[in-house]
Amino acid sequence: MTIARDLFIGGKDVPARSGRTTRDVAPYTGEVYATVAAAGVEDVTLAVDAADSAFEDWAAVRPFARRAIFLKAADLLEERGEQAAELMAGEVGGTRPWAYFNVALAADMLREAAASITAPRGEVLSAQEDGALGLAVREPVGVVAAFSPWNAPLILGARAVAAALAAGNTVVLKPSENAPLACGLFIADVLRDAGLPDGVINVITNDPADGAGIAEALIADPRVRAVNFTGSTGVGRIIGTHAARHLKPAVLELGGKNAVIVLDDADVDYAVDAAVFAVFMNAGQICMSGDRVLVHESLAEEFTRKFVAKVTALPSGSPMEPATVIGPLIGPEAAQRVAALVRDAVDKGATVLAGGGEPDGAVHPATVLTDVPENADLHYTEAFGPVCVLRRFSTDDEAVTLANDTDNGLSAGIITENGSHGLRVARRVKTGIVHVNDQSVADEPQAPFGGFKASGYGRFGGRWGLEAFSNTRWVTLATQHAHYPF
Repeated sequence: MTIARDLFIGGKDVPARSGRTTRDVAPYTGEVYATVAAAGVEDVTLAVDAADSAFEDWAAVRPFARRAIFLKAADLLEERGEQAAELMAGEVGGTRPWAYFNVALAADMLREAAASITAPRGEVLSAQEDGALGLAVREPVGVVAAFSPWNAPLILGARAVAAALAAGNTVVLKPSENAPLACGLFIADVLRDAGLPDGVINVITNDPADGAGIAEALIADPRVRAVNFTGSTGVGRIIGTHAARHLKPAVLELGGKNAVIVLDDADVDYAVDAAVFAVFMNAGQICMSGDRVLVHESLAEEFTRKFVAKVTALPSGSPMEPATVIGPLIGPEAAQRVAALVRDAVDKGATVLAGGGEPDGAVHPATVLTDVPENADLHYTEAFGPVCVLRRFSTDDEAVTLANDTDNGLSAGIITENGSHGLRVARRVKTGIVHVNDQSVADEPQAPFGGFKASGYGRFGGRWGLEAFSNTRWVTLATQHAHYPF
C-alpha cells in the first residue's frame, strides 16, 4: 500500500496550500513507494512562520529538559530500527546493514547533541579596564534552514537538525526529493514523539521541478539566520551563493573524489578488505566513498589480484535480501550515469578488471578500472556509484600528488602498518578528514566533519557543530564606574 504524507508544519501534518502532491519512487522496483505533499513558496513562508514563532520559547527551555528530549528521541530511533530498515530499503534501496548503521549513528548523533546542551559554552576574557569582566557568550541564531540528502538518510537527516536544535534554534528542513520520508519526515516523527514542542522542527517536501525555487525562497526569508546543506558540489555552489547573497553563514558538506592509499608497508589482506568497504559500501553512494585506490608498486600485483577477486564475488540485487552488498542506485538514471562514465573511460583507453557492462535497472555492477587517462570524465568526476580506479605509485611523493589531483578534499584513507609513516603522508593530503590505517568512510558524532576545497566548508559534529549554529557575542560587565575623557 502506497504511503501518503503531508507537510509537517507547526507540529501538525498539513497538505500543501495548493493541494498538489508528488511521487516518491522505489529505486529497485520502479513502483510508487509514497506520495508526499508538493510545497510551494507559500508553504515555505508558513513553515518559517511556525519556526520563528516557536524560537523564543524553545531557546528558553531549561537545558536538562531539552536534553531529555534528545535522549528519548535517540531511544525511539533505535526502537524503530526495523521500521527504518524497511523504509530505507523501499525508498532509497538501502541494504539492511547500511540501514542499521544509519539507525545507530543517527541515534548517537542525537545523544551527542543532548550532551552538548549541558556542556560549557563560552569563555571568560581578559579585560582592558579595571574592575571589568569580559565574556564570550554563544547564543542561538534563530531559524535555521536545513537541507538533507537521500544517500545516508537517517544519519544526514539527523545531522542536519541535531546541533541546530541543541543550540536552541528552530529548523525548517527540506529533505531530498528522493527520500522525503527517511531523511525528513521520519526524523521529525521521532523528535515529535520524543516531546519536541510544536514548530521547533518543520519539514517541507516538494516536487523536484520546484526544488530550486523552494530552496531560494527558504534561504531568502529574512527570519532564516543560518543554512546547512549536504549534497553535490554543483548544488552546494548554488546554496552557498544564495546564503552569501543574504549574508547568512552556511555549513556546506559537498562531494568527494576520495583516495585510499595503500603504502608499501601495508598488510595486503587488510588493505583489500578496507578498500572494498570504502568503495562499495552502499553501492558507492557515500560522499566519502573511495573513488580511487592508489597502491604502491611493490604490492600492486598481489593487491590487484585479491581485490578484483573479492569485488567480483560481492552479492548484488534486491536490498531486501540480507546478503546483498551492491544494491540499487537511487534510480535507473543514476545507474546509466555511472555506466556512461565507465564507457567513456574505456573508450579512451581504460581497462576493465571487474564488472563493467550495462546496469540491470538501478543496479550497476561492481566495477574496477585501471589505466584511466586524465581526459576521461571519470578521472575528475565523482562516480557516486560502485566504481573505482586502481593506480600504482612508486614513492610517497607520487602518492600525495595523485591523491591531491582533484578539486575536492573531503576524506582519505591511508593503509599502513607504520603509524608514523602514515601520519607523515596524512599531513600532506589536502582533505578535511584523513584516517591512518583505515579507509575513507567513517563518521563519529563528536568529531569535526567536513571538507576542504570544493568539498565545502564549515563543520558538523561535536562542539564545532554547535558553534556553526550559534552566534558568539562579546558581553562586558563593569563592576565600577568607568572614567571618560570628557
